[in-house]
Amino acid sequence: MRDFIRFIIKYHFAILFFIIEAVSLLLVVNYNAYQRSSFLSSSSSVSGGIFKRYNAGAEYLMLREINEDLARENAYLRSRMPESFRASRDYFNLVNDSTSMQEYIYRSARVINNSTNRRFNYITLNKGRLNGIEPEMGVISNKGAVGIVKNVSDNYSTVISIINTRLKISAKLKESGFFGSLEWDGTAYQHVYLLDIPRHAHVNVGDLVVTSGYSSVFPEGILLGNVENVELEKGASFYRIRVKLSVDFKSLAFVEVIGHTSRDEQLTLEKETEDD
Repeated sequence: MRDFIRFIIKYHFAILFFIIEAVSLLLVVNYNAYQRSSFLSSSSSVSGGIFKRYNAGAEYLMLREINEDLARENAYLRSRMPESFRASRDYFNLVNDSTSMQEYIYRSARVINNSTNRRFNYITLNKGRLNGIEPEMGVISNKGAVGIVKNVSDNYSTVISIINTRLKISAKLKESGFFGSLEWDGTAYQHVYLLDIPRHAHVNVGDLVVTSGYSSVFPEGILLGNVENVELEKGASFYRIRVKLSVDFKSLAFVEVIGHTSRDEQLTLEKETEDD
């Protein structure tokens, strides 16, 4: 308290000056229309700028939450698409008819770890067994296929990325329908190769490459990339097609995990057929 009194005594002229200035300014603004309007305009501009910057900062901090909401909404909408339902072959498919059943269920998840510079690249997701995630489920993003679930715990799961030399995906040329195997050679993370396409197939640079649907993992037609280069060695029976991936794995943040409701039935039947 004694120090505060000393401060007041030492700077009392300056303090009195500022008080008089403030009172004078208040009187001028209150009793002069032009000065009042100018002051209000200036204060509105300053406060508007402050609020604009505050809102911009708040919106930036909310981006993750917004993106997670969008991912969940996309997963829900994909699950409601006609392609996610299987229609009865004996009846016309009507809306909410019991003759159709949902074949694919999409669950959103966030990428919490990801590698792109190894031969065996994996992705870790923040969802696991408690969220309905199981091994051998397909994983996609809003730009195309990402990989296949490998292992799961209660709250996490790991995914074999398309850019993993151990993974092969059944893929086809969208325009012609010829299908083959999509593989990564362990070099550039942006490119993979489509193999086993016969030399009599029509292939053009720019053609879209999509999932074939000939597996229990991915539905048909999920984008993989587009043809960037076509090679055919002398005497070879099949093309070696370089494909530029549609997904940029270095910026992957949110994905959707595909649950195939009839997968076990399909695999069981195929196993029985192989054993016959």
